[in-house]
Amino acid sequence: MKIAEVIVDVSAYPVDRPFDYSIPETMEELIECGCRVKVPFGNRDILGFVVAIKNETEVPPDKLKPISVLLDIEPVLTGEMLELAKWMKRETISYEIDCLQAMLPSALRAKYEKMVILETDVKNLEEPLQPFFQHATKVDYKEFEKDGLLIPLKKALKMHLLSIENVVKQKGKIKEVRKVKIAADQNLLQMIYEGLSNRAKKQKQLVLWMQEHVGEIMEPEVIHEETTCSPQVLQAVIELGAAEYIFEEVYRNPFKKDVEKTDFLTLTAEQETALKDILDAMDKGSPETFLLHGVTGSGKTEVYLQAIQHCIQQGKEAIVLVPEISLTPQITNRFRSRFGEQVAVMHSGLSVGEKYDEWRKVHQQKVKVVVGARSAVFAPFENVGLIILDEEHESSYKQEDSPRYHARDVAIWRGKFHQCPVILGSATPSLESYARARKNVYKLLTLKERALKQPLPSVEIVDMREELKKGNRSMFSEKLADSIRDRLKKKEQIVLFLNRRGYSSFVLCRDCGTVMQCENCDISLTYHRYNEKLKCHYCGYEQPVPTNCPECGSEHIRYFGTGTQKVEEELTKLFPEARVLRMDVDTTKRKGAHEAILEDFGAGKADILLGTQMIAKGLDFPNITLVGVLSADTSLHLPDFRAAERTFQLLTQVSGRAGRAEKPGEVIIQSYTPEHYAIQFAKEQQYEPFYKKEMMMRHEAAYPPYYYIALIQVSHEDVMMSAEYAKRCADYLRSSLSFDASIIGPTTAGIVRLQNRYRYQCLIKYKIEPNLIPTFLQLMKIYRTEWIKKGIVLTIDLNPTMI
Repeated sequence: MKIAEVIVDVSAYPVDRPFDYSIPETMEELIECGCRVKVPFGNRDILGFVVAIKNETEVPPDKLKPISVLLDIEPVLTGEMLELAKWMKRETISYEIDCLQAMLPSALRAKYEKMVILETDVKNLEEPLQPFFQHATKVDYKEFEKDGLLIPLKKALKMHLLSIENVVKQKGKIKEVRKVKIAADQNLLQMIYEGLSNRAKKQKQLVLWMQEHVGEIMEPEVIHEETTCSPQVLQAVIELGAAEYIFEEVYRNPFKKDVEKTDFLTLTAEQETALKDILDAMDKGSPETFLLHGVTGSGKTEVYLQAIQHCIQQGKEAIVLVPEISLTPQITNRFRSRFGEQVAVMHSGLSVGEKYDEWRKVHQQKVKVVVGARSAVFAPFENVGLIILDEEHESSYKQEDSPRYHARDVAIWRGKFHQCPVILGSATPSLESYARARKNVYKLLTLKERALKQPLPSVEIVDMREELKKGNRSMFSEKLADSIRDRLKKKEQIVLFLNRRGYSSFVLCRDCGTVMQCENCDISLTYHRYNEKLKCHYCGYEQPVPTNCPECGSEHIRYFGTGTQKVEEELTKLFPEARVLRMDVDTTKRKGAHEAILEDFGAGKADILLGTQMIAKGLDFPNITLVGVLSADTSLHLPDFRAAERTFQLLTQVSGRAGRAEKPGEVIIQSYTPEHYAIQFAKEQQYEPFYKKEMMMRHEAAYPPYYYIALIQVSHEDVMMSAEYAKRCADYLRSSLSFDASIIGPTTAGIVRLQNRYRYQCLIKYKIEPNLIPTFLQLMKIYRTEWIKKGIVLTIDLNPTMI
């Protein structure tokens, strides 16, 4: 008897291990590791993943339950993914089931039906299978199950004579088009022809034409065009049995438009050197990690494209990760223009059905390249030859909820598994990555010049304190306003950057000083002008703007701070002739909105693109000659040790959008603290001096990359409970970890109350701490068996991106 080890779909501590189930004889030849099954668990059937198959078990025979239903006869997870899930479970201290689920598209977590698709001529199938496909190219999987034909079905699948598709019952349905299949029997068509009366001229003409196209499948429109017959005539002939309607499945096309094929560009000497090192590693099958550090506009993407070309020539597959959905349309088009139909995309901007279709293309080996956001790192390729993380410094590569993985770590793990190189590319690498490159953990490749030899844009910093002294209370300095006028005259394009959406960042009563707060979180509400609402950007709570202060009844309600909506309004007052496009979370909620805004801007339908950090990276428009940063201080004064690094990265990235073609670029940065080193080094685009200065600061404060950090957060609806259990955590850690690890806290989180839960946290700094993971696992065990019952929520985040 064969036994399957199954991880069941329940995120709970006692269940976070494989359970043994017997494999019924009828399934023995069908079940493989990585298949999903339904198993009896308690008093119900639930979903599970088969992670191992063995011949013996310690479970007594009378306690051993059989698997109820096999959901996949082709595994949805590879052996590599099962191994990766075990590694992730330990590294991110999460449930194994959560790690397995993270690797699948949401469509596969839903209810669905399975269809078997004919991929060949019916005659090539084994005899028992043939009757099913006499009149259809798609048959319900249950029909084969009912007739006990799963073994011949599996053989046919292995030979690619048939394939299996999941029809998702929720939003994601498989897309089908109606076609006409002409009868394959010439004699039948002749009999129908002879049986028609001479008055049915059009029908006779159509049947005659069909005799020349016996057994063919075509679209009804093509038949109408070729025979000039009407849909009614075709319908009448179909009813006589000369043809039948069939439904053929088509993949949804997530791309809005076609792209023109492009050729490879001639590389600069620096690009050649970098590419040669990468290709050497690919040829040797060496799992090296490269840090490709190139100034903005230095042609990193071209290096990626030529490395991928080499990867495809080797018969292997490539994964490309980009940080923002807004980057995906532009970068995807560049990849499609090189590799055409071999590219699939994966990101959260797609519908459930589109995501599912793209995943299936990868799973069925129909594409060679995947471009996508963080989760695309799990693309189910089986012969990976190259993994690329573009803009590797971005915090969006870290998942904020369980499993808290970093795409970079998963990419490096997969690189080792497939013995292939990983490229981390950035104009402003994270300090951790650059420090690793300096220590030869990664190999550093540098591109110091722009690809077209254009100079970097000239950068000027405007001290907004001086503007105030001059009596300029506008959000635009005189210098920036003049430069915008100049560009509008010259018909050149402008990018304005402000990392704050909404209209005003808070609303205050001038009489009593009350700030309108969210009722669920300790945070001020942001004013949104377009729908006259106050909104919480953390929990989504909103309320109408009050006309009177809720505390003192005063009418002196005023708006403070500036968001993108307010800037947009000011722009229309100051520059009425300018056409402005705004790009932030509020304007890009609709599907395809990112793409539409960037397309309009690229086509010259607007003069000014105003946006949040979405516009800071990856945009490549030749006509942008001016970039204005309205407030460089927004991200600088946050209580986070990475604030200076993030500010430097953002300013450098946004400056790099200017002057990328023949026209020279200019950047104007407005700041109230222009002397800060992050702003000064960003002005010169000097990464090395910034790196040295910031490393010195980190060393003094004992922060990464000199130390590792871990963040433990405790939350509860009662503030005292939260504080008490946070103290218990800190005491437990102090008693279990060595003296070399320093434990800071417990202290309140930056935003104490979020969604009506009070949050306390402890920060652990350590260099080498062998007890760390075992201690965390033990702490999680205590939490999951005891504290969770009291309503406590405990999270552990190793190497958090936000504190």
